[in-house]
Amino acid sequence: MLYIVLVLVLAALGLLVTALITGSSLWAWVSIGLSVLAGLLLLVDWLRRRKSADRDADTGAEADSDEEKPEPEEKDKAAPAESDAEQTTLLPATGELGDPADVPEPDVEKPVSESEPQSEAKAVRDTPPGVEETSPEDLEVVKDLEDEVVVVDEYPRYHLVDCGWLSGRDTIPIGVGEARQLGFTPCARCGPDAVLAAAHR
Repeated sequence: MLYIVLVLVLAALGLLVTALITGSSLWAWVSIGLSVLAGLLLLVDWLRRRKSADRDADTGAEADSDEEKPEPEEKDKAAPAESDAEQTTLLPATGELGDPADVPEPDVEKPVSESEPQSEAKAVRDTPPGVEETSPEDLEVVKDLEDEVVVVDEYPRYHLVDCGWLSGRDTIPIGVGEARQLGFTPCARCGPDAVLAAAHR
C-alpha cells in the first residue's frame, strides 16, 4: 500500500512541475487529484492498521484473563487439603493429651452380686403362682360357670382380673368353665374358684 502511495506522490510532483513549465492548468488539477488519492489511501491504510491493533489487544487481554483464572480441578484439590489441615489442627498430637481429670472414666460393669437381686426378682416375677386347693363343693359350682377370668399366654393359671401377679402382663379374658376345660388351673394367689363359688352360693 505504501509503495502505491509513494508512486502517486511522485507522479503528482512530476505533473506539478510539468504544469509550472508548460503553464497548463490541466496538469495542475491532475497533480492535485493524484495527491488527494494518495492521501485517501494513507487514511485507509491507517484505519486498517488501527483495527488490527485493537483486535490483537483484545485477544491478548482475553488470553491473560484465561491464564489468571485458576482451574476448577486445582481449586477442588486445594479445598480438601485445607479441610485436612483444619481437621489435623483439631486433633492433639501424640503425647499432648489433656489433663487426666478431663478424661471421662470408663463405664465399669457392676459386680455380679449387685445384679443378682434384679435377676432374682425377675425370676420370681416370671414364676407362675401355685395352684389353688379347690374343695369338691366349690369345684361343682365353678366348673359350669361362665364368669370371666383371665389367663396369660404361656402360663398355666387362670386369675381374677384384680390379681396382683398380672400387673404389667397382657391378659386374655375367658370363661372360668372354658378355662378349666382347656387345662388351666386356678391361681393360689387370688383364689378365683373360692371367690366365684362364694359369689354364686
